[in-house]
Amino acid sequence: MAKNRHKTSLKISDTQLFKVIDNFEGKNICVIGDIIADVFIFGRPYRLSREAPVVVIRYEDEMICPGSAGNTINNLLKLGAYVYPVGLLGNDTAGDRLMGYFSKFKNIDLEGIIRYKGETITKTRILAGDTHTSKQQVIRIDKDPKTKVTSQIKKRLLKKIDAISKDMDAFILSDYGHGTIDKDIIGHLKDMAKEKIIVGDSRYNLKDYKGITMITPNESEAYVLCSAEENEDIEKVGKRIMGFMDIKALLITRGNKGMSLFLRDGNIYHIPISGTDDVTDVTGAGDTVCAAVTLSLASGADYYTSSLIANFAAGVVVMKRGTATVAPEELKSAIKTWVKANG
Repeated sequence: MAKNRHKTSLKISDTQLFKVIDNFEGKNICVIGDIIADVFIFGRPYRLSREAPVVVIRYEDEMICPGSAGNTINNLLKLGAYVYPVGLLGNDTAGDRLMGYFSKFKNIDLEGIIRYKGETITKTRILAGDTHTSKQQVIRIDKDPKTKVTSQIKKRLLKKIDAISKDMDAFILSDYGHGTIDKDIIGHLKDMAKEKIIVGDSRYNLKDYKGITMITPNESEAYVLCSAEENEDIEKVGKRIMGFMDIKALLITRGNKGMSLFLRDGNIYHIPISGTDDVTDVTGAGDTVCAAVTLSLASGADYYTSSLIANFAAGVVVMKRGTATVAPEELKSAIKTWVKANG
């Protein structure tokens, strides 16, 4: 691998980025993965409990949002893509509410979502704060029914993937370790990677994604992937991953240190954060990055340009509360603001 190194200062015009964003609409993207329900319960602390030394929170409101692969789907929908989700949802109230949410969009095909007998995976966050202050997360309660993906369900998932594959501009594998994606599905997608864009976002099993187009781990996941110490130089980590993963590109998200992009030709780009590092909420930001970089690639952009756009998208959503999305207009506005401030 060549030892080229480019430390970027975002030397690209907003016009170039806008052209890519304008091409988002109508691109066909399939998202395969673990669709969960993110439940947010909001309240106001008002007294100490008599039962235990804890604060009592008075309920004010709640909302349910698509989480994990569902958040990736949601971001693609808001950016203008036509989305083909392939995954599982329980036949409970949470599953019904997510299906109802997605059904409001015209740019989605819900035929690939299989409803099973049982509970939907949920992550319930309790957020509390006074009326005129930002509410902070107090506790998160996860419900994972450990639904077994039977051979029959797996066949249905693979059948759906095959049925739509020729019409897809790109595939995203959004793997949160809940069982929707296994080695059979990954192997199936690897075979498509010769002709299709396949981007992988996996919490625990990144080594299984060897041979696809691109992976988008966060910094911690990248260190685990190559068994590196947390203080090891990120360039060494990225080069090592590129050496054994047989992928075309690696995009490591690094929080307030921005992102680092590694390409097969040896080029390395360090992309600084596009906004303030005083973030509101990082929940789901990795899903936004994966959605934006994949959609940009599908719209004809190269890996560097696609990563810049994903970086701006992440800069928008981390300033929002909860599992957030970004619209094309917000993305363009963030780019304009950055260009104006940085010349």
